[in-house]
Amino acid sequence: MHIVLTILGAIVTILILVRRLDNAGISLNSLNPFWYFRRRKWQQQYNADPGFCIESPMETTAGLMYVAAKCSGDISREQKSCILNLFQQEFHLSERESTELLASCSFLLPDEDKVKDQLSKFLEPSLEKFTDEQRQSAIALVEKVIACEDVVASKQREFAEQVEQQLKIATGKETQSW
Repeated sequence: MHIVLTILGAIVTILILVRRLDNAGISLNSLNPFWYFRRRKWQQQYNADPGFCIESPMETTAGLMYVAAKCSGDISREQKSCILNLFQQEFHLSERESTELLASCSFLLPDEDKVKDQLSKFLEPSLEKFTDEQRQSAIALVEKVIACEDVVASKQREFAEQVEQQLKIATGKETQSW
């Protein structure tokens, strides 16, 4: 009987000490490696740039089109109408959905230089989901957005070359509708 009382006393003492440590702000969960890695993964996902987490090839292409237009400075009215028309024609979206897609692109990608400098990181989540036709179509759509205005900025031309290089496709093939 005295052994059972000793074990129960030890358990109660341990529980009291754990509660005191918890009240003092020291958590024993921090010693759990599974909890630590799960928390770290969640923090990385929470602090990630949402523009660099796009997984859909259509949304990625829309982002590339937006960044290509933005590389010339602020987006002009002609570029905006050209992008909206391309969204409607190529992606088969309604006028409302096209406007929403453009608005989400402007929200997710406010800094075109960040995307231009880290293009491979931007394309990484969705690159495997692109088919060959979609890659070719993305290159062609970026070229169409750049050609919307009469004057093509050198920054736009560099961006188009980067996109073509990252997607690794020869130009000139038929484009596929989305």
